[in-house]
Amino acid sequence: MEQKKGVGSGVSKAVFPVGGLGTRFLPATKAIPKEMLPVVDKPLIQYAVEEAYAAGIRQMIFVTGRHKRAIGDHFDVAFELEYELERGHKTELLALVHAIKPDDMDCVFVRQPRPQGLGHAVLCAESVVGKEPFAVLLADDLMLGREQRSGGPTILQQMVRAYEAHPGTVLAVQDVPRQDTRRYGVVDVHGVNETLAEVFGMVEKPVPEVAPSTLAVAGRYILTPAVFDSIRRQPRGAGGEIQLTDGIAALIGTEKVYAFRYDGVRYDCGSKEGFLEATIDLALANPALSAALRAHMLKALG
Repeated sequence: MEQKKGVGSGVSKAVFPVGGLGTRFLPATKAIPKEMLPVVDKPLIQYAVEEAYAAGIRQMIFVTGRHKRAIGDHFDVAFELEYELERGHKTELLALVHAIKPDDMDCVFVRQPRPQGLGHAVLCAESVVGKEPFAVLLADDLMLGREQRSGGPTILQQMVRAYEAHPGTVLAVQDVPRQDTRRYGVVDVHGVNETLAEVFGMVEKPVPEVAPSTLAVAGRYILTPAVFDSIRRQPRGAGGEIQLTDGIAALIGTEKVYAFRYDGVRYDCGSKEGFLEATIDLALANPALSAALRAHMLKALG
């Protein structure tokens, strides 16, 4: 992870809700957190942390469960591994291990006693976030800016720029088929410009017949500290859980809430199909792997 200076956006903290059970990937996730499942050669959580770091964020707040120790280990010093790599003069691998957590990055771990919804997970981070705007990244959603591989902005960098121009809550959104609205938080918007729209309503997982639009909230948020009190005031919502969408929706009318159409691609790695798509696409984009993978795919499909 290349060390970069912060962008001075006022967004210096990121929350990663990683306390879920990962039941859609059982039995693989019985002992391994779903966020540690690798896409090519990096776990999902590392992609999300690198995205936050590239946006100038230096404090990473992980809301974990009791079975998520591997995430902390991943961002901790691995003395025995580093010693063996150094002794074997494997300098490239040693640099790769050191890059997982740059010296100027701070990792904080907060325990979520039991999974009670995304809103509850975010609320668990309140004492660390304090009275600052902050980002929330869902590691299940592996998101890449369209020009990111050639030095262009990540999704969260795009959102930070939108936040700097229009302070308030900023939600990453994407168009989805109407029949899929029941899987997402869906927004009712009025356009501000081509990529940004003001949100006038939100519904968590609406059935297609009543969905206010087909603009669905993806797994990236910039939130203001007002969201904490708003979440606390909400009754349990869809699925009997404390929903982040409900807390954000209650802020509409008291502060600006924006929907941001990001320029990039999202892989739903909470599903097996999305996880496989991400693995294939990123492997094909890797110069060391693409030729062999293409040859194998042609043979398998031939």
